Amino acid sequence: MPELPEVQALADFLAQRTDGLVVTGVELGSFHVLKTFTPPPDALVGAPVDGVSRHGKFLDLDCGGTHLVFHLARAGWLRWSDAMPATVLRPGKSPIALRVRFDDASGFDLTEAGTQKRLAAYVVNRVEDVPGIVSLGPDPLADEFTQEVFAGILAEHRMQVKGLLRDQSIIAGVGNAYSDEVLHVAKLSPFAIAAKLDAEQVTRLYTALRETLAHAVATASGKPAKELKDAKRAGMRVHGRTGETCPECGDVVREVSFADSSLQYCATCQTGGKPLADRRTSKFLK
Repeated sequence: MPELPEVQALADFLAQRTDGLVVTGVELGSFHVLKTFTPPPDALVGAPVDGVSRHGKFLDLDCGGTHLVFHLARAGWLRWSDAMPATVLRPGKSPIALRVRFDDASGFDLTEAGTQKRLAAYVVNRVEDVPGIVSLGPDPLADEFTQEVFAGILAEHRMQVKGLLRDQSIIAGVGNAYSDEVLHVAKLSPFAIAAKLDAEQVTRLYTALRETLAHAVATASGKPAKELKDAKRAGMRVHGRTGETCPECGDVVREVSFADSSLQYCATCQTGGKPLADRRTSKFLK
């Protein structure tokens, strides 16, 4: 799933590519992708792209005051083309869910692999009309997201810190991959309880959160959309690296599996050398 760094890179990429362009077409490859009915997608046609921004994991194209907002979910992606196919996109079995064309013949497709179909697009007059945006927590890279603010958030939640970092209503933009990375850098167990972290642990976690995301944003910056997935994978320290060597201490990277996801961690760095128990068979190590 694209997370804050990749979504920010996509926003920057689109802002650069669409500067001065006008929307000439919006085509649906899947009726399920569009979550709004008013205004219709045709309201974007003829409108200039006035800006591209990010809200958590949402991308927002401001087209003359009408916004095309989309969330790529777990299996969605953006595919840019400097010369779009002339054929009109038709609903069917194609992985293309939505196509946008611009007046220089360029454009992009929103694609989604698999069968779950969670990719979502909205055409709205106000960004606040998108339910997922209005419920977002603060952005962890915003200037106002201070350590004091973060400490207050942690103190209010008696939940596992891994889940807190991933909860978009608490902190916006972090998902499964970067929460693993942040916790590894902070040397904290993913199952530590947020409200029980001491002052030194809070400082470590805040610093790891800000620095890990900022580094990932800088690494992704300037890369074309087609290179972002590989760049993300290449930059991971522990996430997706079960069985490999921890780059910090040389121990093996371990995994805990859940019904529809998994997490990776280093026991030496994060849990005092004790392997975490599998959630499906025994209790968590706190």
